[in-house]
Amino acid sequence: MDVAIHESWKGYLREEFEKPYFSDLVAFVKQEYASRQCFPPGKEIFNAFNHCHFEDVKVVIIGQDPYHGPGQANGLCFSVQDGITHPPSLINIFKEIENDLGVPYPKSGDLSRWAKQGVLLLNATLTVRAHQAGSHQKKGWETFTDNVIRCISEEKEDVIFLLWGGYAKQKLKLIDPHKHRILTSGHPSPLSANRGYWFGNKHFSKVNTLLKSYNQKAINW
Repeated sequence: MDVAIHESWKGYLREEFEKPYFSDLVAFVKQEYASRQCFPPGKEIFNAFNHCHFEDVKVVIIGQDPYHGPGQANGLCFSVQDGITHPPSLINIFKEIENDLGVPYPKSGDLSRWAKQGVLLLNATLTVRAHQAGSHQKKGWETFTDNVIRCISEEKEDVIFLLWGGYAKQKLKLIDPHKHRILTSGHPSPLSANRGYWFGNKHFSKVNTLLKSYNQKAINW
C-alpha cells in the first residue's frame, strides 16, 4: 500500500506515517490486498484526503467502515461509485437533504462532489475485506483516523463536525468544542432512522447557516 495522500496533508501527518503502528498497518493491508478481495480499490484508500485538501476542510462527516460489496466503496464514507444502487443509509441521507433543503433526490451516490467543496468524508477504518464488515478494524486505522480528527481540531478553527450515531459520537473527546461546532444525531441507518433518531435533524441546512456565519460558502448538497 502506497501512502498516496495529497501533499496538503503530508506535513501534518508525516509523523503518523513514521510510527511503528502505521508500518504494521501498511504491512497488514498489503498482505490482505495481495491475498484476497478488499475494498476500496487500493488507489482509492485515501480518497477522502485526496478529494478534500487540508486547507479546504470546512465540514467533517465520520463513518465507521467502508462498504464491503463489489463496486460500492470509493474511499469516502457513505459514498458509492457512480451507477451503484444506493445503500440504505445513503438513501436516508438523501431523503433528509430533500426534506431539509428541497434538493431533489440525486441519481448518483458518489459524494466526491461534496468532498471537493470541503467536506471530509472520513471512515474510521479505511479498508475492509469483501463481504466481511469490520474485518480490518483494530489493525491501526482507528489510531490513524483519530489522530487525523485531533489534528484538524488542533490546527484549524470553525470546522463543523457531524457525528451520526453512537460510534461517531465517541470521537467527541478528540474535538475542541470551543474552536469548532459539533452537530450530533442518530445514524442514518434504517434501524436508527425508523425510530426517529435521524429524520428531521436538519444538519444540512444547519451546516450552511453556520458556514454563512463564518463568511464561508455554503455546501451544495
